[in-house]
Amino acid sequence: MLNTNNLNKNNTHVTIWLYLSLFLVSSLIFVGGLTRLTESGLSITNWELFSGILPPLTDKKWQYYFALYKEIPQYKKINFGMSLAEFKYIFWWEYIHRLLARLASLVFILPFIYFLIKKVFNFKQILFYSIISSLFFFQGFLGWYMVKSGLITNTDVSHFRLSAHLLGAQIILSLLFFSILFRDIKKINLNFYSYLILFFLIIVFFQIAIGAFVSGLDAAKIYQTWPLMNGNFIPDDVLIKEFSNSKSYSSPSHVQFLHRIIAYFIILFFIFIFFYLEKKKIINLKYLLIVLSAIIFQALLGILVLISGHKIYIASLHQLGSIFLLFSIIYLFYQVSISKK
Repeated sequence: MLNTNNLNKNNTHVTIWLYLSLFLVSSLIFVGGLTRLTESGLSITNWELFSGILPPLTDKKWQYYFALYKEIPQYKKINFGMSLAEFKYIFWWEYIHRLLARLASLVFILPFIYFLIKKVFNFKQILFYSIISSLFFFQGFLGWYMVKSGLITNTDVSHFRLSAHLLGAQIILSLLFFSILFRDIKKINLNFYSYLILFFLIIVFFQIAIGAFVSGLDAAKIYQTWPLMNGNFIPDDVLIKEFSNSKSYSSPSHVQFLHRIIAYFIILFFIFIFFYLEKKKIINLKYLLIVLSAIIFQALLGILVLISGHKIYIASLHQLGSIFLLFSIIYLFYQVSISKK
């Protein structure tokens, strides 16, 4: 006979596990954004998978890390002559980011192994959570692969690798939220409206990737006006035909322009979705309004990042806003998919 108490207990533990993982990955993305904005990501030049768990506890250890930092181009070309106190400031951001990454990975993977031993999950759940576990490991590799790009000749990390790293974290976060919403649903009613929302979600992921390009190239530090760029909708140094050339995606002007254009498209496309779903009476209006509010909030924050002169706290809120936007879209997808209409 099935033990109902054990079943309820396991469900409670799994729920706590998923929500805690969701919180930690959200925090990791937030701190990662601040690490990039404070240009702290290259302050620790070794991977240190295990040895870097503890921070420097002696002056000798601090001098050791500082000496390693002095060997890379970022120090020699940008931060030459910085004090140990200034180094500690950027070190702590990267250290906290790495510590959170370790904690988030362990909090997800170790309980997953425990639940496997206890045979809590069915085959589909095991496969799904195994994919997420693999993504945690891959994220660790991507993080180091990103840092490595700024240690030899460049003064900063590759914006392409930065984008891949951020996108990976957002995908993990989205999968965790998906699993929380759909865990107790026996049957998902995927329909045309579900696929429409999924397509919209993909566009938002693409915008997040381009946003990482903007961050990695410091593209928000130019053309700090809106709605025009240097008095024009399309700035003088941007040619539309150049977007067929991969080099344009390393141009701050091209990248900022593209980020703006995609933002406009997202707003217009969701307005279409809004009125289309409202006309069909597929879903409660409040779920559409939540997504619309998240989009408008993100757009306003993006504008404020520019006209404020790239204030770090606004840029950080802009990245945090992307998390809430993803959650709102995924929740809309959930509501559409469980709708019987």
